[in-house]
Amino acid sequence: MNSRTAHSLDLDIATEDRRAALVYVNDAFVEALMAGLDMESFADAAITAGLQELVARYGEDAVANFCARLPERVRRGEFTVGVRH
Repeated sequence: MNSRTAHSLDLDIATEDRRAALVYVNDAFVEALMAGLDMESFADAAITAGLQELVARYGEDAVANFCARLPERVRRGEFTVGVRH
């Protein structure tokens, strides 16, 4: 396992590399939808692929700790785009 800790998984979308990466992911979503894939299936696959990469780099425990903080981040609106529900 990498020497980075779970704390390193507090990823900050404000960095330039992460903003650029998000553009690529959003473009992939558009392409998948245009190819006829449903959004839920593609989103599940994207999350799965992302988690697999994080586990390969940081290990299961660090990623599990990172994921445990996701509900609060979602509730705070960190992932909300446009109108909030």
